[in-house]
Amino acid sequence: MKYEAIMFDLDGTLWNATDNIIKAWDKAISEFDELKDRHISEKELQSVFGLPMDTITDILFPELSDERQCEVLKRCCEVENDYLNEHGGVLYPGLLDTLKKLCETHKLFIVSNGQAGYIESFLNAHELWDYFTDIRNWGDNPVSKGENIKLVMEKNNIKSAAYVGDTKGDADSAAYAGIDFIFASYGFGDVKEYTYSIDSITELLEIEL
Repeated sequence: MKYEAIMFDLDGTLWNATDNIIKAWDKAISEFDELKDRHISEKELQSVFGLPMDTITDILFPELSDERQCEVLKRCCEVENDYLNEHGGVLYPGLLDTLKKLCETHKLFIVSNGQAGYIESFLNAHELWDYFTDIRNWGDNPVSKGENIKLVMEKNNIKSAAYVGDTKGDADSAAYAGIDFIFASYGFGDVKEYTYSIDSITELLEIEL
């Protein structure tokens, strides 16, 4: 076995929750007078997937003060977590069978740049807790994704791992953590350098992991 553990990004890798996140964010920002006529588009949201949450609000709402951005972000995260806990997102085809088989031979982890509670909403909505050994949201520990990957590996005494993600930021994070990167080409990003590339989540089962 090449790796003890397989670590995953969430958006664009395990699920696509874009539509439901848009619904949640539109509801949240409508509560703010200066944003009541604002709509978050799919293109806007997907362009910032994978970035830390405070960076996302700076990009989407540059006209707001830092303090107001924090207020908007807090409310968006609250509404989003509640909505996704109930409604979930769209799981990529073959995800469940892939996780079932992988967890028989590897420890599985999720490390995301989402807010506190974001990964939990994914696991709750789709009843997937049993497949994963540990998770880490940026909102629980606001450092770089690469640093969080390293911390999760240290906490769980993992010596060899690969990170599966769909953006250059994911690839850079894996490189920072000193582990291999598996590019989920079906996601939202474009990556040129990787250890492996997969066109569907099920192709993980075809790689010698």
